[in-house]
Amino acid sequence: MFTFTSSDGLEIHVHEWPAPGEPRGIVQISHGMGEHAARYAHLAERLNRLGYAVYADDHRGHGHTMKGTPGDLGANGWNLLVEDMVALSRIVRERHPGVPLVLVGHSLGSFAAQQYVLDYADLLAGVALSGTTAVDALMERIIASGGDLLSFFNAPFQPSRTDADWLSRDESQVDAYIADPWCGFAIDDASTGDLAVAAAERLAAPSSVRPALPVYVMVGEEDVLNAGLSHSDLVVQRYRTAGLTDLTYRTYPGARHEILNETNRDEVESDLVAWITRVTG
Repeated sequence: MFTFTSSDGLEIHVHEWPAPGEPRGIVQISHGMGEHAARYAHLAERLNRLGYAVYADDHRGHGHTMKGTPGDLGANGWNLLVEDMVALSRIVRERHPGVPLVLVGHSLGSFAAQQYVLDYADLLAGVALSGTTAVDALMERIIASGGDLLSFFNAPFQPSRTDADWLSRDESQVDAYIADPWCGFAIDDASTGDLAVAAAERLAAPSSVRPALPVYVMVGEEDVLNAGLSHSDLVVQRYRTAGLTDLTYRTYPGARHEILNETNRDEVESDLVAWITRVTG
């Protein structure tokens, strides 16, 4: 693990899984809300075995980077979280000059990746969005439901075994999430508001994304964030309307939100790895 200093002085902690020898590519992972980068070790180690160097920061307000209240991103925290991802990309590109870089974002990390590629797609050989959604449409549904996130997320899975049943059909993964003291919280209200503004004003019209950027959208068909795939369909349509020419959309029947921790995660990982291998050449 190493750290770098963000533009506001915060020390960002980065997990690294080095490749055995000179890497064939770099994969940067952007984790979701209320979790941390170490949860992606399984994917990182698989990529290592194939010759990829993998890096993942603990976002501000999360994991080793957490300062104070869990989920508190600080002033202008949402936009700084995205800037931190860009800064890490530049660091790893300097470490491995000329090596293609792929960004993999899950859930909140995929929302940040959606914002990242509006301005910095030239840093990337491709971006994969896991458990992603049309954030503006999702927020409208959450507000209409009364705004209680836990109740909203778990509502389709009643009677539920736990408050986190919406994450995965794999009970062992759900139980590990619940037992993890660095999991299970939301980001602060101000940052949620900044994300909502970005979703409405920028993410909904991604016309500034480089048209040739390979984009991979991967979601579970039972992911509550997507209202029966209608929101992920909208994400894909928005990218098509923006003129993107290399767009892959993969859905998994029965799978819930954390498809990389689902009962069929080997299939999900294999599909993702095959796409990464293609776009990194």
